[in-house]
Amino acid sequence: MAPDLVEQVYAALVKAIGSGALAPGDRVTQEQLARQFKVSRQPVLQALRLLRRDGLLCDAPGRGVLIAPLEANSLRWVYQLRGALDDLAVSVAAAQRARIDPTLIRDGRDALARSNLPDLIDADVAFHSALYQASGNPMILEAAGRHWSHIRRAMGVFLHGEHAPRIVWDEHAAIAEAVAAGEVERARQLSQTHTHRASEAMVAQLEVRHRCAHGAAAEALDRSQTEALGRSQTEAA
Repeated sequence: MAPDLVEQVYAALVKAIGSGALAPGDRVTQEQLARQFKVSRQPVLQALRLLRRDGLLCDAPGRGVLIAPLEANSLRWVYQLRGALDDLAVSVAAAQRARIDPTLIRDGRDALARSNLPDLIDADVAFHSALYQASGNPMILEAAGRHWSHIRRAMGVFLHGEHAPRIVWDEHAAIAEAVAAGEVERARQLSQTHTHRASEAMVAQLEVRHRCAHGAAAEALDRSQTEALGRSQTEAA
């Protein structure tokens, strides 16, 4: 079995989870995924093991596994990590007056104009990866690489917001400009503000989702109980 086949299935599933195409609580099975990706069950099994290791899957009763729930605290921790990596990267990159490829900004704006969430996440990942590479310190990119699956998922939650993405690429452009100009403190301030605002917006959106989900569940339970009471009264009559 070619390792790249496992990596392809793994990467496709990480992308689907990050974009919300596979939502928290969705059930997936080896058979279903093997048919979807037109591969045998073995690379799917290996990819699912990697996702379980990453904390993106949890056990399900019966067959298959479930996409793990999103927890506000976990996503806060992800953004704390990304913020620390970004701060270090922009500091070093700005000191070197590194240039970030402007096509990355254009790609992000294009994905935004098309309202394409998977492409928006890819563009966001590409921009931050470029910052890490611009620092010249390969360990920054390596450290981020260990957590990309969670970072992509956090980005997916944030970029789902109606208004949040509208200023993301303006902020990215400003960070790239400050780095190229060698303005270390300005680049750091812009990066910190960008990460903090994204983190706060992301957590707020996630809490709204949870409240809506709990409200819908309570409403369904009330409706079920009302229907059951109506049936019992009818039978008693």
